[in-house]
Amino acid sequence: MLHILQHSPFQTDLESLLRCVKPGDDLLLLQDAVIAALSGTKALDLLLAAPISIYALHEDIEARGLVAQISTGIVKVSYTDFVGLTVKHEQQITW
Repeated sequence: MLHILQHSPFQTDLESLLRCVKPGDDLLLLQDAVIAALSGTKALDLLLAAPISIYALHEDIEARGLVAQISTGIVKVSYTDFVGLTVKHEQQITW
């Protein structure tokens, strides 16, 4: 399943989201959710401990001036990659 997070980790219950993921799921961070990919944060620690792959939309990272602060454990993707993730996963949920 593809989980798409759009809201800041400060406005999201990440622990609830992570209880719903299963091994092999993917999580895509969009819009203000890319803040969860900042190095050294509790949100990032929670995400990296989950048995999932985590992606963040590069354009949203750039728009917020966060390119240099994003963890190397997060895969930066383009809109084309975003489409590829939606094709890969028949089921999707937006948080």
